[in-house]
Amino acid sequence: MSLSGLYYYFTTKEELLFLIQERCFVTLLQRWEQAANSTPDIRAHIRAFAENHLSFFLHNMPEMKVMAHEDESLTGEFNDRILVLKRRYVKVIMDLIGELQTQEGGKGIDLRVATFALFGMMNWIYTWYQPKRDLPLPQLIDQMLRMYFFGLLKAGTVEEHWFTSNASSNEKAAYSLWQRNIP
Repeated sequence: MSLSGLYYYFTTKEELLFLIQERCFVTLLQRWEQAANSTPDIRAHIRAFAENHLSFFLHNMPEMKVMAHEDESLTGEFNDRILVLKRRYVKVIMDLIGELQTQEGGKGIDLRVATFALFGMMNWIYTWYQPKRDLPLPQLIDQMLRMYFFGLLKAGTVEEHWFTSNASSNEKAAYSLWQRNIP
């Protein structure tokens, strides 16, 4: 079927984008709900969430690309409906990470930063992961979560002189392409 033939079945391109995103979020949420009751251990829950997310997207790379690149393309009711699903999905992992921080005393890391750092690590995978070259999915998940957990649980308390930035938080002009102080 040609691309123009595909659009015959949809009112607009935006409707097609909405349906792809809706299908992905609904499927992810349904799969999560099935996996969520497997263990009471919070770390195992986070692993199950990451495994669900990564396995879904590694087996549905084109959909992952659509979700990543067309994230802000929806408007009106389509956007509103996807935002509800997206917020529900984000809340699942944010609540899990928050519970882990409470249990383990990992309060040095902002919950929103911790949540979206995990999503950033998982969502960017479509740009580099090659199944024939890289680790199989179980080992990939294991290594990603090892990096994530050790940062999450220890980074708020570890003090190393080399790790503290000397840059001031008000250096926008120094990094901006448009606000340069040329001598």
